[in-house]
Amino acid sequence: MTRPLDAGASAPLALVTRSGFPESVHVGAAVVQDADGRELRRVGDPERLVYPRSALKPFQTVAALRAGARFADAQAVVVTSSHGGTPMHVDLVRQVLADAGLDESALQTPEAWPSSTEAARDRVRQGLGPARIVMNCSGNHAGMLAGSVAAGWSVHDYLDPGHPIHALAGDVIAEHGGVGPAHRGVDGCGGPVWAIPLTALAAGYRRLFARERALAAAIRAHPDVIEGRGTPTSRAIAAVGVVAKSGAEGVFAAVAPDGTTAAVKVLDGSGRAPAAIAVALLAAVGAIDRDDADAYLDDRALVVEGGGRAVGRIQVL
Repeated sequence: MTRPLDAGASAPLALVTRSGFPESVHVGAAVVQDADGRELRRVGDPERLVYPRSALKPFQTVAALRAGARFADAQAVVVTSSHGGTPMHVDLVRQVLADAGLDESALQTPEAWPSSTEAARDRVRQGLGPARIVMNCSGNHAGMLAGSVAAGWSVHDYLDPGHPIHALAGDVIAEHGGVGPAHRGVDGCGGPVWAIPLTALAAGYRRLFARERALAAAIRAHPDVIEGRGTPTSRAIAAVGVVAKSGAEGVFAAVAPDGTTAAVKVLDGSGRAPAAIAVALLAAVGAIDRDDADAYLDDRALVVEGGGRAVGRIQVL
């Protein structure tokens, strides 16, 4: 059985410098595959198992569609998202639920604050607190519910690991990734998460978005829905034209317009570098425009500050 990714199977991916001094190094694994599945680059051992976390959401969206759910373009993106909990995101989640004949009381996400700082501040100003619908996985859960309603499955127990919506999602992962999920756990939102190799995650994205062209086009058309304005995933989609999704604990997967795909796992779980690593890898193999990639990598989000001014950077190795 394939073992989990660990320090021995990892290699340096990004360097953090401060005032000209190397302060931190992010290690992990990454892989780049071309449109035919040929491996172009690998760092560390991408055959090791990882939890892709929310990077699995595109497969779950396809499972909901196969169960019979139907979504407008922006709705499909919020179902695939790890959103910021802004009014735009909440409105879309409510639309998905309403189209399934449900409301937000059906959600079993944990009560949470919006991940968008501004959206969280707005709730405080309005005298509101944490809520299930502003939790970043509420769109994903709405998709599970919509698929269950369409297929005639129960909704009160949609988070039960044995629920058919999850069996269908596991089948979609195996079909596109080429290997069955090796280990099932519980994600932060209470839904399931499966362990697969990074190579399978890359292959899965490449095959899924080649087949699900409408979903790929919707994500490119609505980059701020998949995560939020100014966030690494939304910026990457808008800046370099990839279809991408992040996952908690340092995971990122992206498909370039020509089908070249990168999958990354930063072992320490940091989310500040994975998107930059994927963009740099895709640019290195010529899958995306180098100038666009350089502009993305020059973004202030990758700046290290001291006293309110730039004193270093996060640099991809």
